[in-house]
Amino acid sequence: MEVIVVDTAEDVAQRVADRFDTAVRGAGDAGITLGLATGSSPVRAYRELIRRYREEGLSFARARAFLLDEYVGLPTSAPQSYHRFIRDNFTDHVDIDDALVLSPAGDAADPASAAAAYDRSIVEAGGVDIQILGIGTDGHIGFNEPTSSFASRTRVKTLTRQTVADNARFFDAPEDVPVHVLTQGLGTILEARKIVLAASGESKAEAIAQAVEGPVSALWPATALQLHPAVTVVVDREAGSRLALGDYYQFVQENKARLSR
Repeated sequence: MEVIVVDTAEDVAQRVADRFDTAVRGAGDAGITLGLATGSSPVRAYRELIRRYREEGLSFARARAFLLDEYVGLPTSAPQSYHRFIRDNFTDHVDIDDALVLSPAGDAADPASAAAAYDRSIVEAGGVDIQILGIGTDGHIGFNEPTSSFASRTRVKTLTRQTVADNARFFDAPEDVPVHVLTQGLGTILEARKIVLAASGESKAEAIAQAVEGPVSALWPATALQLHPAVTVVVDREAGSRLALGDYYQFVQENKARLSR
């Protein structure tokens, strides 16, 4: 696992955008499949990618994308839906084909069947090339709450009270927050070829410390990332404040250039 600690949330966005920029340009005519997260953590990175599209010729014309999750019961037109969120905050502002921006069908009559079909669609597309993740204060990635199986696939999941409370700011009232979601499972997420996790702020510090340095445990779902061979964690100083080996991660970054000489 590569751990990068930078000064500010804007620096986090730059580093995450760098990873996606390199992957998209490197794919060329072969195209690329992106894994997109919603929520507050990735938004700054999306803004930077939009800027690079507008000003630096970064094209998503040969990309397709899969979202991590969606609320059960919300129509895609709802402003709180992740179908709408990713378009408002990213994909409507670049040249990706909207028909290739796919998300779990949270408004399906049979959510469990819709989840299974979505999981199959990722496999049939050849899998995700690069996945961006945020992290919850309880260590969830996607909506894989504590005790989620590391082998889990896309499925219906019940949110914790804490996650409902954290997401209430996006709704008119706390009781309006759906308590059920469709989410890619940890097993599904771990099949992405590369993963980039972004976090900023003191509220994420304990979750980051557990994800990077803690024991692999179902109580902290993000610890599953320790089992993946190509994960980059990018955090600001506040989110990285509880990392025991912060000085080492900095030393690694400072000396990384020597390997290419």
